[in-house]
Amino acid sequence: MDEILAILAQNARVTAEDIARMTGKDVKAVIKAIRKYEKDGAILGYKAVINQDLVRDARTFVRALIEVSVIPQKNVGFDAIAERIYSFDEVKSCYLVSGSYDLLLVIEGESLQTVADFVASRLSSMDHVRGTMTHFLLKKYKEDGQVLKRRKTSKRMNISY
Repeated sequence: MDEILAILAQNARVTAEDIARMTGKDVKAVIKAIRKYEKDGAILGYKAVINQDLVRDARTFVRALIEVSVIPQKNVGFDAIAERIYSFDEVKSCYLVSGSYDLLLVIEGESLQTVADFVASRLSSMDHVRGTMTHFLLKKYKEDGQVLKRRKTSKRMNISY
């Protein structure tokens, strides 16, 4: 990966001046490169990694991973069915994967019931969907390379015999 992209992937708030200093490149060249990456679609956006447990009532927010087996369509393979699935607002991520299922979805909903309703009434009933398996996230430890909860260090004195 280009070093400018690597730096931005770690911290999107880094300034062009800081990137120039880190890479030894001219500031104008860094700005030009970033604009080109944005125009070409290599950079799709900038985001903060949010620890949702600290800002949202966990009882009203559910995230699930859903394995989906599909029947690929003639001449378009998995792309057409994947596009139909990822168009739903509930679908936050959609990946084509190898293994015993074809697509892996990350779904968000207000409750277990809303996710279950989405799977039962909208996803499972789609043409070319053979089956689904839903896994509800119980706890997140790390996301997008960021550790969400650090272990608390004990203030007790170690005693050994």
